[in-house]
Amino acid sequence: MSESGITGLMTTTWGWPIAEVFHFVGLCLLFGTVAMFDLRLLGVARGVSLRGLHRLVPVGVAGFAISVTTGLLFIATAPDQYLYNPALQLKLALMVLAGINMVIFYATTARAALATGADDLPLVRARVFGAISLACWLGVIVCGRVITAFRPPWHWCFWC
Repeated sequence: MSESGITGLMTTTWGWPIAEVFHFVGLCLLFGTVAMFDLRLLGVARGVSLRGLHRLVPVGVAGFAISVTTGLLFIATAPDQYLYNPALQLKLALMVLAGINMVIFYATTARAALATGADDLPLVRARVFGAISLACWLGVIVCGRVITAFRPPWHWCFWC
């Protein structure tokens, strides 16, 4: 039985490795921008303005889009290896938590944080948001690496 479409592309010799490269590049773009911003919220790199770092948000959004797209390719290609995987489930939960943290940050604190001078320490609440964000995204990376350690031995697709 031959496979077609995205699943067929992903099962070619170079399909999965190319998707892995794009997933990693997207993650680097995302985490690079998030980490710089969060570390600055925590007080690292005083002298660098938060407003200036905030201009990198589109780069992080692009990285997120690349990573989500390739991540969905992995899941679509081998759902039995991902859907019931506790590492993937924790990774997705951390991504949701990071998203909620971001929404609350922008709704309550971003304006004051972005008004902070380049040499000033941001408000405590901004540092808390930065710490939560950094912890969530580090957890996403760790869970992503651990996914292969939890691949289920069973095949859940009953009709296959």
